[in-house]
Amino acid sequence: MQADYVIVGAGSAGCAMAGRLSEAGRSVLVIEHGGSDRGPLIRMPGALSYPMNMRRYDWGYRTEPEPHLGGRTLAAPRGKVIGGSSSINGMIYVRGHPRDFDHWRDAGADGWGFADVLPYFKRQEDWHDGGHGGDPAWRGQGGPVHVTRGRRDNPLVRAFVEAGREAGFPVTPDYNGAQQEGFGPFEMTVWKGERWSAARAYLEPALRRPNCTLVHAFARRVVVEEGRAVGVEVERGGRTEVIRAEAEVILAASAFNSPKLLMLSGIGPAAHLADHGIPLVADRPGVGRNLQDHLELYVQAAASQPVSLYRYWNLLGKAFVGAHWLFARGGPGASNQFESTAFLRSSPEAEYPDIQYHFLPIAVRYDGTVGLAGHGFQAHVGPMRSPSRGSVTLRSADPHDAPRILFNYMSHEQDWQDFRTCIRLTREIFAQPAFAPFYSREIVPGPDAQSDDEIDACIREHVESAYHPCGTARMGRRDDPMAVVDPECRVIGVENLRLADSSIFPRIPNGNLNAPSIMVGEKASDHILGRAPLPPENTAPVTPSPSRTALG
Repeated sequence: MQADYVIVGAGSAGCAMAGRLSEAGRSVLVIEHGGSDRGPLIRMPGALSYPMNMRRYDWGYRTEPEPHLGGRTLAAPRGKVIGGSSSINGMIYVRGHPRDFDHWRDAGADGWGFADVLPYFKRQEDWHDGGHGGDPAWRGQGGPVHVTRGRRDNPLVRAFVEAGREAGFPVTPDYNGAQQEGFGPFEMTVWKGERWSAARAYLEPALRRPNCTLVHAFARRVVVEEGRAVGVEVERGGRTEVIRAEAEVILAASAFNSPKLLMLSGIGPAAHLADHGIPLVADRPGVGRNLQDHLELYVQAAASQPVSLYRYWNLLGKAFVGAHWLFARGGPGASNQFESTAFLRSSPEAEYPDIQYHFLPIAVRYDGTVGLAGHGFQAHVGPMRSPSRGSVTLRSADPHDAPRILFNYMSHEQDWQDFRTCIRLTREIFAQPAFAPFYSREIVPGPDAQSDDEIDACIREHVESAYHPCGTARMGRRDDPMAVVDPECRVIGVENLRLADSSIFPRIPNGNLNAPSIMVGEKASDHILGRAPLPPENTAPVTPSPSRTALG
């Protein structure tokens, strides 16, 4: 078992690289521990709450007790299935704000400014605006990733955007285009009523080529000989073997498993590896550090009319939704139901949006349990750029042990101030005239949570991860002691080893991470192939002015 390139992880970035490298005529072998992504619970967008809560499809990781959240342990799902987390996520497509990538560049990721990454976002996209507006010059056509918008026929979905306008905020026709800031329609990776994962976009076409092979195996470590990665040690069929890489080994195993594999291979903080008896290959203290995420709170309200998706929250309703989707790929099951969003600035001092909303026309949690026995709706809201940082470390030298994951959520006072702003702003939006025909009463945080201390108690009890982990093998210049990969995604200190997934993000971008993770796979492919990067596009984003912010 050998190939030019051995990729560990068939997730968002791994699939993109498998597609582009095999397309270029290189032999590629993709190692994935998870199984098939062909089940209806994965393919049906409306069933999104199921696969991320199934051990069949999810690694099942949980955080360590979070000290600033009363010792709670939070779910930390990552996809253990073909397509990785793109097969179990919410299918939301957000590039990030242009300033996010300029920050990457300024932090040492040379060649990763917005002008540099925009051509790769375009290359991956096949954008279908559905007549809702937006500038095609900012978007891609004909790429592997279908990007669509929902029907938006639920009145609550439209009321959310109108309420934002009434509150004095801008409206944007395309937050992935010239203007992210404002209220507008959400975009999703759904095509013809089905989830369009990275596996559907890249890996399935690649596997139809003779030079791309998928191997179901459990990766134990990278094999390094004389400072050079030569293969990957795996378990499959009850035995351990080494899959050899003629050119390079490429890790794309998630922000949890990529640093874990580096450390198991002797690449990481020397003292930590010594604690577990792992021989040192390269002392990289940044491995596993800089862990970031987006937290969010569900602000839930009861509805005064039977207009929410709760009408389907019974056996007969679910049977109807399932049948409509199964036979016609239509109905509520053909959408992730996240069809309206907003990106807002918390204060006039914020250079660009630092709050995101996901609006949902039902009161339900990510685990699929309803928070209200009746009709309701909710807005998921949270800050985009928390100063808190966590870590991923080894539990032991046994590859089968889950890593220790500690996000250190809410460890800065700024986090608490930002969340209070988010909650109070959401209450203001729900109080606008657009919601008057539908709003009954607040469920979470509840009318009794008014003071800072009362709101903080609600945050501590109810805040949840948005499942956007990143940053644990950050990209930077080779002389940066905390950088793990250089701007060409080469692991510093080991030859013929690259890492390309959300681990390399220097700082978390605005919004959901599937789109930028795919972009990393696209751009890394050109670096791996030794090609000149796509020409930069110096297109300036729009900042609406005058514009209201959350604090004025």
